Amino acid sequence: MEEEVYTLSPPPGVNIFLCMFDQFSNQSLMQRLTAVEYILTVMALVLYSGGPLNVILSDGYSQGEMQIAEPDYALTSLFFRLTYLLFAALLFSRWKTTIRALPASFVVIPLVGLAALSYLWSAFPGETLSSTITLIATTLFGIYIAVRYTPKQQLILLGWAFGTIVILSFTYALALPKYGIMGGVHAGTWRGIYTHKNTLGRMMTLSGTVFTLLLLGDRKNRILPAVFLGLSVLLILLTTSVAALVNLGIMLFIVGLCQILRTQYKWLVILAGSIGLLIGSALVAAAFNYETIVVDILEKDPTLTGRTNIWLSALDVIKAKPWLGYGYEAFWHGMEGPSAYIWREVMWPAPDAHNGYIELTLHLGIIGLTLFLVGYLINIVRSCMTVRQTSGSEFVWPLTYLAFILIANIPEQTLLKSNTIFWVLYVATTVTLFMPRDVDSEPSPKLTYYNAVGHAKYKQSYQATKAARRRRTKQPSGTRGVLETDR
Repeated sequence: MEEEVYTLSPPPGVNIFLCMFDQFSNQSLMQRLTAVEYILTVMALVLYSGGPLNVILSDGYSQGEMQIAEPDYALTSLFFRLTYLLFAALLFSRWKTTIRALPASFVVIPLVGLAALSYLWSAFPGETLSSTITLIATTLFGIYIAVRYTPKQQLILLGWAFGTIVILSFTYALALPKYGIMGGVHAGTWRGIYTHKNTLGRMMTLSGTVFTLLLLGDRKNRILPAVFLGLSVLLILLTTSVAALVNLGIMLFIVGLCQILRTQYKWLVILAGSIGLLIGSALVAAAFNYETIVVDILEKDPTLTGRTNIWLSALDVIKAKPWLGYGYEAFWHGMEGPSAYIWREVMWPAPDAHNGYIELTLHLGIIGLTLFLVGYLINIVRSCMTVRQTSGSEFVWPLTYLAFILIANIPEQTLLKSNTIFWVLYVATTVTLFMPRDVDSEPSPKLTYYNAVGHAKYKQSYQATKAARRRRTKQPSGTRGVLETDR
């Protein structure tokens, strides 16, 4: 009688990770290093989004609760410093490609340069110097993403990053509600891996946009983007952030508008005119029904939770130094700095201007604001041209993100902020838009549903065709050799 042998098989979910590990172990050393680089980039994007450490280091503090002591964010600062060194080294390792791509940074370099020069007139020179260093490091991270990855790869990279944020946010809220769900004045609302629900709302607005574009761009693998799109919308609902939901609706509307940009010119003019008329009518209606919209629909007070009072006081302060401002990150220093006037006027310790354009003017004056707006308009024109000349969904991302930047900086401020994903993505988007066509990013490893083989074959075919044309031009007239591509 034969003895029966029983084997233990892992659960289905474990099989996926075993297959991924087996695939990873069969790769060459260079492929493994590339995969590690890809994973580190995703982790860095999650860190620059503002999570997941700060909410734990603050011991789950929520607005309206009594805070015993100031949180110690030394661990977060350490991780940021490690990313500075890592991505500066990776960028330096591709120094030839980086130098060739640097002219594409002409939109952001003057603004960063002005922030560095503001040390000369800063109200707090030491703070300006240290903040400028972190701003330069954050800018280099954005340039690295543009140089290292193609537009398609960047969109998938963001999919991985926001997918990680979605999973961690659900984990924090369900397994660690002290950290994942707010208390205080916003008790019961979800904040995920962030210190405030509004931050989660902004991230999920970007997340929903990214997964929508992935859903439109990949016909074979639509299940995963569709699932994470639904989860992103669900998280917005759990934050009870009406503004985030409205912003996501605007982003999806712009995605549809980009399809119009790719239609025939006559239909483009008619539809663009109709949309412009519709938007203009909506703005006029909003102006005449401001109180109804703000109080009844958005459930805010007429001052937008005190924001309008801060804006009016900030404009008074700007009049004292209108052209160059008070220096980069040198304004908000409590009662010891220029912010003392605003604190006395609004009667609470406002941490910032709650408006990106006013905040930038406080730091770098009208000159800094003008530099940003001119660069922003250049980016808008370039992104519209890119949408018109291409067909992939990844080329819609720049225009949607630029629209997000415009909207998000009305109630909050994200412009020229170091250690934030918003500035990283703005730099990456800008440099990608103006990247020379012959500067190709390296293919990333195969991670689940993306295969870089197609990119490699396209690059090889393009180079072969280019070489063949070059050989043809060198041949004497009246003769024609048999080229490899002619067979």
